[in-house]
Amino acid sequence: MPLRLIAVHAHPDDESSKGAATYAKYVAEGAQVLVVSCTGGEAGDILNEQLPEPARSRAHRDMAGHRRTEMAAAQAALGIDHVWLGYHDSGLPDAEKGETVRPGTFATVPITTSAAVLVRIVRRFRPHVMIAYDENGGYPHPDHIRSHEIAMEAWRTSGDPTAYPEAGAPWTIDKLYYERTFNPDRFRAMYAAMAERDPDAPELAEMATFLERFEGREDLSTSHVHVAEHLAARDAALRAHASQVPTDSRFFFWPPDVVAAIWPTEDFQLVESRVPTTLPETDLFAGIHEESA
Repeated sequence: MPLRLIAVHAHPDDESSKGAATYAKYVAEGAQVLVVSCTGGEAGDILNEQLPEPARSRAHRDMAGHRRTEMAAAQAALGIDHVWLGYHDSGLPDAEKGETVRPGTFATVPITTSAAVLVRIVRRFRPHVMIAYDENGGYPHPDHIRSHEIAMEAWRTSGDPTAYPEAGAPWTIDKLYYERTFNPDRFRAMYAAMAERDPDAPELAEMATFLERFEGREDLSTSHVHVAEHLAARDAALRAHASQVPTDSRFFFWPPDVVAAIWPTEDFQLVESRVPTTLPETDLFAGIHEESA
């Protein structure tokens, strides 16, 4: 039986911007990777002004259906398995305008209700590794925070036969990681390398904005997966989400040769482990024996 990894994401496209090359790498090596999209991304806008007709018209008429089509293309690009948790995108309310999350959306559903669905998925898939967001959701979107909360509930309870007994036979996950793709050290290194290569590169301004947000923030990553050979699969998955990611986005599509030379890894933080392992790591499955698969 192969090694198995589950990644819990809030919206379609999150899986492609956070850890996609790692997923492609492990699939290529024979592991099974399952991405869970907690919501359908229905509240998203068209962020790509280059999106052509009729795709733009279809997205306006049926954003949920359009993003399902995009997700299917991203899934094929990475070779992963994929399931929808089935909840409605909460959107990102503007607190300054007094907006609140709409009732009935993912962030308003009780944690145990949506966690029960995730626990069922975990017990059916039987992963050895779980990747989730940190307690801030990576950034404070209500759906990202709720994704963290239900992932933690599943981590704690999926192996407990007294918890969610209707969700299937217990399964204990070996290791829990937070994704740390957007870590400050990576951005600093890439910014310096790209500035040296082309001081007038237009992407530097956007990268500088991120560096300001990272000011004073510690790099918490412990585990670094070499993915240089799988950047093309990641880029194909990102481009599949055309309503969200412009095909020429300089923010996402950094020069592959620079990435390979300066920061050829995707980075994660080992939060808890039920198997012995030594940090830092280069393999998220470190410490897990094949016979346990």
